[in-house]
Amino acid sequence: MADAVIPPAVLRNLSDKLYEKRKNAALEVEGIVKSLAAAGDHEKISSVINLLTNEFTYSPQANHRKGGLIGLAAATVGLTTEASQHLEQIVRPVLFSFADQDSRVRYYACEALYNIAKVVRGDFIIFFNEIFDALCKLSADSDANVQSAAHLLDRLVKDIVTESDQFSIEEFIPLLRDRMNVLNPYVRQFLVGWITVLDSVPDIDMLGFLPDFLDGLFNMLSDSSHEIRQQADSALSEFLQEIKNSPSVDYGRMAEILVQRAASPDEFTRLTAITWINEFVKLGGDQLVPYYADILGAILPCISDKEDKIRVVARETNEELRSYKADPAEGFDVGAILSIARRQLSSEWEATRIEALHWISTLLNRHRVEVLSSLSDIFETLLKALSDPTDEVVLLVLEVHACIAKDLQHFRQLLVFLVHNFRIDHSLLEKRGALIIRRLCVLLDAERVYRELSTILEGEADLDFASIMVQVLNFILLTSSELADLRDLLKQSLVNSAGKDLFVSLYSSWCHSPMAIISLCLLAQTYQHASTVIQSLVEEDINVKFLVQLDKLIRLLETPIFAYLRLQLLEPGRYTWLLKALNGLLMLLPQQSAAFKILRTRLKTVPSYSFSGDQVKRTSSGNPHPQIIHHIPCGSQIFEDGDINQDVGASNSHNGINFTLRLHEFEQMQRQHRMHAKMQAQSRNSSTPSSKVC
Repeated sequence: MADAVIPPAVLRNLSDKLYEKRKNAALEVEGIVKSLAAAGDHEKISSVINLLTNEFTYSPQANHRKGGLIGLAAATVGLTTEASQHLEQIVRPVLFSFADQDSRVRYYACEALYNIAKVVRGDFIIFFNEIFDALCKLSADSDANVQSAAHLLDRLVKDIVTESDQFSIEEFIPLLRDRMNVLNPYVRQFLVGWITVLDSVPDIDMLGFLPDFLDGLFNMLSDSSHEIRQQADSALSEFLQEIKNSPSVDYGRMAEILVQRAASPDEFTRLTAITWINEFVKLGGDQLVPYYADILGAILPCISDKEDKIRVVARETNEELRSYKADPAEGFDVGAILSIARRQLSSEWEATRIEALHWISTLLNRHRVEVLSSLSDIFETLLKALSDPTDEVVLLVLEVHACIAKDLQHFRQLLVFLVHNFRIDHSLLEKRGALIIRRLCVLLDAERVYRELSTILEGEADLDFASIMVQVLNFILLTSSELADLRDLLKQSLVNSAGKDLFVSLYSSWCHSPMAIISLCLLAQTYQHASTVIQSLVEEDINVKFLVQLDKLIRLLETPIFAYLRLQLLEPGRYTWLLKALNGLLMLLPQQSAAFKILRTRLKTVPSYSFSGDQVKRTSSGNPHPQIIHHIPCGSQIFEDGDINQDVGASNSHNGINFTLRLHEFEQMQRQHRMHAKMQAQSRNSSTPSSKVC
């Protein structure tokens, strides 16, 4: 039937290799269809379209396909207002031709669809998704002419969509989302162009669907093409402005995307993501509470970013986030936030570790119960953080520990774990021991800390470690300004019950180190007991380690901390046991050592008279210096320096301190150390292979 309608000559020209002949044939087709439309003969019109489709558009001959496409466009022009009822027949073969292997056919397909769209306008929308998909592919066509034709068609389709009230954004978004991860730069430009156009249409709510293609836009920020990066950034900036002005935004879904993009290796992407997060934290309110942990996980690394702009925005966002006082009942997950902070404590960047600790501290202050319930998850990490190379981090860790240790249970747990860490990591004790203990003394009360540490060390199985640990604690006690009150309390051990209790509390663990015990006695002014301890030392006790510790003590005796002791030497008659103890130490030192010379020089300055003004009396008891004269009333007996005429029955006890029992305790502990040293020596000897004599 169609053959009868269209003359054979027209059909021949429609498939001619010359464009002019095909064009003239198409005009003939247009006139024929226009006549049929005027007559209302849609059956013949349908036959003509089928002929153009089957015999031409789907033909294996390229010229036939070109002619078919021109013919379909001409038929549409001929139908004018009645084209809509034949649109399905016309558009399908044109869309099919977009994938033709011949670039000229693809070009004519673009031209044909352009002419069809001009005629049907809004009726064209029903094919939008398929046309969009085809244009998306053609935008990256290998042939420049096809690309150019596709761009012309694209602009027309955009015009049609913006003026149409039939466009369905809901049906279009899945297609857009699927295409957003394409890497081809032409496709990316095409997509951004469509997003921008659709967003400009008042009746189309692109903001509501932003989560569906937001990640794709962020992906384009790292494109190698400056133009694409600029277009994507412009689109994102426009959307962010709309978010600020919109009363209803789905912050949650977008927050998840931003968190991922904040870790991008591309600097510009990170900056844009962290800027968006900053705005979200300010605008999102309760909506963002369930996402706080994820957001914090994105912010903390950015605080240490190499780019200054990113660091500034990240810090601002972090402060904003921390200032928001959310409640667990509102979905604020304390455990999740705590987990993020714990993970960031292992960051290689100091600033991030510091902020992670600030977060733990903040959570402890606001949600103490919840944090303590999750303590087992973070405690070990917090202890490891004490080995941090940065002092500021260590001090913050200690503040967190101190906050946790406000409870008695956690206080002991902290110190037990701390001693354990010192035991397994001697370098931590060596490098940070003093810093850690001094700071804990400030934060948790020095007496309480020292009493607990002494209790722990008293039963320490590793005797070598116990000795080292006690020496460290003793040195801190003797030198640190933070422990001045503790030293003052110990000085009153013989006259004050609190001082006595502290002295007794420390004594048992201090027995691990002879020099520590002697130092403690000098500090507590129990000089007679100090002299007795010195006299009890045996050959094995006086080793290199002992002499090194003794050297430190002699030098400390010359510091302001022991000024009171040096002033007591002005009253040699009253402080006989002090002189005897110091002379005992002098006798233990090698004569050629610097410490020997220092102490001997000091003892030579001891006056040979008393400042009481009474008659002085010579004595040689315990004093190698015959010039030292003691003012002692006749018949009196001295048991601890400065206290005269004590009852004989009190010779072994003063202010409730049983010194005989204490000495026994010290000697027993030293026997254990000597046995331990012998066993170690035997073990080393047995592990050394003996040499055979031939």
